[in-house]
Amino acid sequence: MLSLKLPQLLQVHQVFWEDGIMSGYRHPTSSALDCVLSSFQMTNETVNIWTHFLPTWYFLWRLLALAGGPGFRAEPYHWPLLIFLLPACLYPFASCCAHTFSSMSPRARHICYFLDYGALSLYSLGCAFPYAAYSMPASWLHGRLHQLFVPTAALNSFLCTGLSCYSRFPELESPGLSKVLRTAAFAYPFLFDNLPLFYRLGLCWGRGRDCGQEALSTSHGYHLLCALLTGFLFTSHLPERLAPGHFDYIGHSHQLFHICAVLGTHFQLEAVLADMGSRRAWLAAQEPALGLVGTLVTLGLVVAGNLLIIAAFTASLLRAPGSCPLLHGGPPEGGTRAKHQ
Repeated sequence: MLSLKLPQLLQVHQVFWEDGIMSGYRHPTSSALDCVLSSFQMTNETVNIWTHFLPTWYFLWRLLALAGGPGFRAEPYHWPLLIFLLPACLYPFASCCAHTFSSMSPRARHICYFLDYGALSLYSLGCAFPYAAYSMPASWLHGRLHQLFVPTAALNSFLCTGLSCYSRFPELESPGLSKVLRTAAFAYPFLFDNLPLFYRLGLCWGRGRDCGQEALSTSHGYHLLCALLTGFLFTSHLPERLAPGHFDYIGHSHQLFHICAVLGTHFQLEAVLADMGSRRAWLAAQEPALGLVGTLVTLGLVVAGNLLIIAAFTASLLRAPGSCPLLHGGPPEGGTRAKHQ
């Protein structure tokens, strides 16, 4: 009879360690099968895996449910929403795969997260399509910023992927610099994408409900709150930094980061749907719908460009000698530095 044995877990002194996480580590040269099996045992990555694997199916269900609605796909007005949902399904799946297979080897760990970062950068572009179509302030319609909004978001996605991939290279020698680069790589596209919301929020601040088409829905507020919490958890590494070893399996910052990110995407989808419905008649009189061909061409070019960036960093990684600090599987000398995903 075929029997499968769950992989053995390691302690902090045996592996390349995470700040505040003392146990539950997988072997740094696990097989692909061991990586898959580890998702069914309690490790410090198990909750990370499932908090993005299950939401992948939720967003896919939302995509199929909306796309399968009567006449939904046939109407150009709906296409930016569908384009947004494609990377919304992709980024949690890429994250799930990265957390699952990152323990196959030091090189595999970095390549997995290169792909994870690429999916997140595509998500940042995906957000720009519905914001340009449904969420622009009235004074911005047909203006220069509106016309350049999606092209700029496309360029931002290249910057996001390149900077975040590069940030893995100095993480042993300069972990602070690595963290700053990675945070900036994702914070900047988020801030740019949400400029229309920030502007509308500023217009409506203190005016109550007397805000007309610029009013933001409650879901917009929840989305921005979740984004704020996501950034805080990513940079602070709380609560595990306050009590090392107490949150190794459940409750550490990366798990909470995943949950807040997924909730933020959910509320973002609801906010986009709210803008679609409440502003439809007004937008129909203001601007033509975005063309599907141009949208798909833009998305395709950005996918190709991001894959080329990831390929370049992967090639650099594969050429690195085995003595390169980046490929060391254990903690740095002195055990005082940790990697940050």
